[in-house]
Amino acid sequence: MDLMNMMNVLACQIGNSGQNIPTEIIKITSLLYTVIKIAIPLILIIYGMFDFGKSVMAGKEDEIKTNQKLFIKRLISAALVFLILSFVEIVIGIVTSVDEKNNIMRTVKCILTGK
Repeated sequence: MDLMNMMNVLACQIGNSGQNIPTEIIKITSLLYTVIKIAIPLILIIYGMFDFGKSVMAGKEDEIKTNQKLFIKRLISAALVFLILSFVEIVIGIVTSVDEKNNIMRTVKCILTGK
């Protein structure tokens, strides 16, 4: 393997196969995971605030009540998305720190965190 190929490969093996995952794939999946973890909750909260603010400006009581319930559901959904993804990351971190020989979990951790 020449120097250019060695630079494009991160030390993240696919299970016990001995094959490495290219750095670009790891960077893309890690970035995508982080964007999902942060952007989805933010988008849900922003849309909820927009809908709720629009109904408050309209001044219709029944519309305020329905959008208030929708806003609360979106807040709960945003919190669940963030917490579930954080929980998955924590569990993978714990499993890989306890069992150093578990190559599959190290691979998943490498793909999600980029490390």
